[in-house]
Amino acid sequence: MTAVLVAYAGKHGGTREIAEVIGDELRASGLTVEVRAAAEVDDVDGYGAVVLGSALYYSRWRPEAVRLLERNTDALRARPVWLFHSGPCGPDANLTRVSLPARVTLLAAAIDAERTETFGGRLDPATARGVAEKLMATGRRAGDFRDWDRIRAWARDVGRRVRSRVPI
Repeated sequence: MTAVLVAYAGKHGGTREIAEVIGDELRASGLTVEVRAAAEVDDVDGYGAVVLGSALYYSRWRPEAVRLLERNTDALRARPVWLFHSGPCGPDANLTRVSLPARVTLLAAAIDAERTETFGGRLDPATARGVAEKLMATGRRAGDFRDWDRIRAWARDVGRRVRSRVPI
């Protein structure tokens, strides 16, 4: 059975929750899945495919997700990779496609990753830290804008693609 790594990077748990749902959908499709924080992943040996997600903060990926890509570029090039990020908040969060940051764009091209998916994020005023986060967590941007049906559908599509591209 093919093992799939679903790695995530975030600050407040919203991206971790997305990664867990993706992992559940991949398991439901018959794949063996490990969901891990990107900071805990030293290498991708032993995985037939990788899904990596990062929360977006000020249009940037979390450094631990970028480091995972940098440290494992050669190994990632040898297996299918799907990337996602979460973070747009507000009423139009799920209509917004956010481009990858420049460094991540170069790394994604180097490993021939699939097109990156953008998911709405969660912005909870109770967990906001710092002045900028607290300001963003007021008004129309506060709330949970993750579209779970869309996330699950994307994960099922990834599962189909893994099964068609990686020997099981």
